[in-house]
Amino acid sequence: MVDPVHLVWFKRDLRIQDHKPLAEAARAGRVVPLYIVEPDYWRLPDVSRRHWHFIHDSLVDLNQALQDLDASLLLRVGPVLSVLADLRQTCGPFTLWSHQETGNAWTYERDKQVQAWCKAQGIVWHELPAHGVVRGLTSRDGWSDLRNARMSEAVIEAPAKLSCVRDLASDPLPDKEDPLFGTAVASVQKGGRREGLHVLESFLRERAKKYMLTISKPGISARHCSRLSAHIAYGTLSVREIEQATQRRMQDLAVQGDDEARFLRKNLSAFLSRLAWRCHFVQKLEQQPDLEFHCQHRAFEGMREDAFRQDYFEAWASGHTGYPLIDAAMRSLQANGWITFRMRAMLVSFASYHLWLDWRQTAPFLARLFTDYEPGIHYAQFQMQSGVTGINAVRMYNPVKQSLDHDPEGKFIRRYVPELADVPAQWIHEPWRMPQPPKDYPPPLVDHASAIAFARAQISARRKGDDFQSQARAVNQKLGSRSKQPKRMVARKKDQTQLAFDL
Repeated sequence: MVDPVHLVWFKRDLRIQDHKPLAEAARAGRVVPLYIVEPDYWRLPDVSRRHWHFIHDSLVDLNQALQDLDASLLLRVGPVLSVLADLRQTCGPFTLWSHQETGNAWTYERDKQVQAWCKAQGIVWHELPAHGVVRGLTSRDGWSDLRNARMSEAVIEAPAKLSCVRDLASDPLPDKEDPLFGTAVASVQKGGRREGLHVLESFLRERAKKYMLTISKPGISARHCSRLSAHIAYGTLSVREIEQATQRRMQDLAVQGDDEARFLRKNLSAFLSRLAWRCHFVQKLEQQPDLEFHCQHRAFEGMREDAFRQDYFEAWASGHTGYPLIDAAMRSLQANGWITFRMRAMLVSFASYHLWLDWRQTAPFLARLFTDYEPGIHYAQFQMQSGVTGINAVRMYNPVKQSLDHDPEGKFIRRYVPELADVPAQWIHEPWRMPQPPKDYPPPLVDHASAIAFARAQISARRKGDDFQSQARAVNQKLGSRSKQPKRMVARKKDQTQLAFDL
């Protein structure tokens, strides 16, 4: 009797360690490890070649890991239902395995179609939990306990060997420069599990020493932040692996006991807090899949849409707003695909308040630039930074103050805005105040005080609506954080609106 066939559909989980669908399928019978490049997905406005570069590296690593188990990755290019139907005809009846995915609206609808197809074909699809996201919740009560219980479970070892279906035709892995994936990009963080393990080790051993000290600083933060966010987004490492490795390191440091060890341990504790908050934000999209398109609090619908100005958008998107730190942050992001959380929050705040641009127009643009684009974090944070959740403080950044606080000498500004390279330090944050402002750098697109006054008035008017508070309570019941959380999840209030943009 021939063992049954089990398709393991890899999505945003590009690893073989701590991969329950693969482990369960390996125990059940013959395995087909499958990755599908879906052309329609790559035509969406929130995805880009930058993402594909990282995924490409990760697929190469994944295939090598599978080959070490006497298997290989079956890669197909095409619509998922066509791929599954072809494999159904080739392999006969199979069982489908995957992790649950909390992705953008397109993947949500795609998975519903797959579910309907499986039901019609009599195919069992096992979708197993990923990260700390809990499917089926109607309230956040008790969520943190469920999340932490998952994180404390043993990491699942990779199978020692796989029994695979042989002689299935695999499509070639599309090149990084294949036109399917959009326009060219600049620098991209290297993907793959081997690279992820190296990044994790260097952070836990050394780089985390200045984690909290530099987390808001543009430029230098690129070294001392974990840089694990893209590896988590595409699943080369699991959150559980990272959390448990961090806890082991903290235990070793506790035994060591000197001042340097205590300081590093404190920084790693802050990192664990952000890992937990990361799951908290992805959970929001799991419970409310329309966050990509609709304000959490419906009172803010219609507030900005008709005021959109293309010239403002283009100036912001190209880094020519006349505010040096805003422009340096945008240009740095375009060059590198990553920037620290404070600068991300500031870019969104400036677009949403100073320029009064609708977040639904600016969110896809930044999603394409972020190598570590994670829909659950991205859209929840965009709404928070745009003041449309109804349950969070409205935070409007002063770009000049942020510049003085986080780039006082203007080193970051001069690096990414060469038009200002020769501007003296006293003018670098407000070059328009110079007796002779630079001719090749624009004046401020808007006046800070006037723009913020307008934004405050508009938001205040919405918050005074008759049923605003009742709707806000409903949003908080469904999506808000709860006070009874582990101490490491409780951060200073002023940081809570920014915690999960990156790690």
